[in-house]
Amino acid sequence: MKLFSASAFALLALVLLPSAGPAGAAPAAPLPVSEAFELDVARDADGALVFSWDIAPGYYLYRDHISAQRDETPLPLSTPPGTPKDDPVFGPTQVYTGAATARLETPVFGTLELTFQGCQDDGICYAPETRHVDAQTLEVSAPAGPGGPGALGTGPEIAWTVGGETAVAPVEAVPGTAPGAGSGPADAGFELAASGGLVEGLLERGGVLLVLASFPLFGLLLAFTPCVFPMYPILAGALAREGDKLTARRGFVLSSIYVLSLSTAFGLLGAAAGWSGQNLQLVLQSPITSGILAALFAVLALSMFGLFELQLPGSWTNWVAARTGGLGGSGGSKRSTALLGFSSALIVGPCVTVPLAGALLYIAQTADVGLGAAALFGLGLGKGLPLIVMGTLGGQALPRAGAWMEGVKQIFGFGFLATAIWTVAPLLPSGVDLALWAALLIAVASFAVSVPLTNTTALASMRAVGGLALVYGVILLIGASAGGTDPLKPLAPLAQRGGSAGSGEGRELRFAATGSISDLQARLASANGERSTMVYFTADWCVTCRVIERSVFPDPQVRQSLGDFQLVKADLTDFNAENSALMKAMRVAGPPTMIFFDGAGREAADTRLVGSVTVDALTRSAHTTERL
Repeated sequence: MKLFSASAFALLALVLLPSAGPAGAAPAAPLPVSEAFELDVARDADGALVFSWDIAPGYYLYRDHISAQRDETPLPLSTPPGTPKDDPVFGPTQVYTGAATARLETPVFGTLELTFQGCQDDGICYAPETRHVDAQTLEVSAPAGPGGPGALGTGPEIAWTVGGETAVAPVEAVPGTAPGAGSGPADAGFELAASGGLVEGLLERGGVLLVLASFPLFGLLLAFTPCVFPMYPILAGALAREGDKLTARRGFVLSSIYVLSLSTAFGLLGAAAGWSGQNLQLVLQSPITSGILAALFAVLALSMFGLFELQLPGSWTNWVAARTGGLGGSGGSKRSTALLGFSSALIVGPCVTVPLAGALLYIAQTADVGLGAAALFGLGLGKGLPLIVMGTLGGQALPRAGAWMEGVKQIFGFGFLATAIWTVAPLLPSGVDLALWAALLIAVASFAVSVPLTNTTALASMRAVGGLALVYGVILLIGASAGGTDPLKPLAPLAQRGGSAGSGEGRELRFAATGSISDLQARLASANGERSTMVYFTADWCVTCRVIERSVFPDPQVRQSLGDFQLVKADLTDFNAENSALMKAMRVAGPPTMIFFDGAGREAADTRLVGSVTVDALTRSAHTTERL
């Protein structure tokens, strides 16, 4: 147990390392590029072409990003010196404010291409803009983009560097909304809904106090999820070391210390999300993390069954005891319990990032370190309330040590095995998890009928539990053999074969791939105002995505609801500049995320789904979008 908590503490420390500073305050809404940089073309007395820009206040134009070409041949431009600037995107450079000019003395016949790029002070950067200039008539026109008139590249965009490449993404032109956090312009091909996520909604309804009051309730609801289960035997083991000294008061103090340490770790996770702007679910939902956790749970289960004892080497134990005042003392018990609580945050981390990914997204976007820390600290408190109750009542409610404790250890062992299966199930081929659940239930049945009990009531209860476990285990085996994938509906394939498929039951959901802003804009435009679109962000390393694709998408109700939708999948497995720009533009923290658009390319309000998704939630979002 000590070895597990020490390893968990080390892994948690790696997760908490921030990688970037907090975002700044939002500037004014950006102007359309034609208004921010008004271009005029004329000829001077020597016949040279002169390009002039009237630059709006609060904007600047890059000197090094003004260029011209004809038939892909560069044309030499002369530009006056600009003002030196240490730019956050391009580094040390020169810029123009107020006005700028560029002179082309080379004789040109026909049409040339003029490219320029600029930014808003402390705000967005526009994508490079290209204009066609007729050298005879001096007429200026914008080239047709991939989506035709009003294509995505004509609006204001954010630019940043990913892997040495400059990526761009459109931003909104809605007053009062931070760049990159709102909807795209109406002529950009899509428009994101203005409705916010979990934390934003709570802030709008009741302010910070409602947020701080709600998260302990969320934590209490999550306290009974499977991956929180291991905290109970961990805390029980810490309390058991107290022996005869364990009283209700001491149990309350130690369990409270455990929970406060757990909550502190969660608070640091929230602060890290606000400070770094990174979505922690990318780390905590990876197959590697799930595999490590499942292996640890399996090892703990084997220890509970008595195959071996988990303990640190004697030299390590002596070193820890010398620096904690001895684990048997009052101060040492409190310190070791605090360490256990802090390191236990790694166990329950995956249970937090999936249902509350929207909260972490908001915290990361707003860089509100204080709110993020306070909200997730409250979440940890809510998760720990049952633990405090157990620790307080344990000293009086539990009978004295005896043979019964071996049976309790074995029950905890089965619980650890169930947690391991639940954790690793999304990584396994379909049906394998049903076979594992069946094996576990049959083992539980064998244990239940072999426990030596003298009390007739207890004996009858254990036999009933064993019989039910055996029957359900056999049903799961049959379901796995028939191709079942859902442990709660193991015989569903047999029922479908025996009945007639409904209107949406036989339809297989087919997704078109997208990986860039321009491609998504073209697909939304192809709907022609007649079809709704669902955009699904996924990745091979996303554990929750595998659960959705195996248990939610195949559901007949989901297939029928999405039967008339244009389905688009953005695969983030290979992270690059293009899909990074797409995530920024769509305000996506990470997979799984589903965004619903009506035929006009507008996101349907209150339909976005982030994290774990149920059949009911998905069908509700689909029906809401279809009604628009």
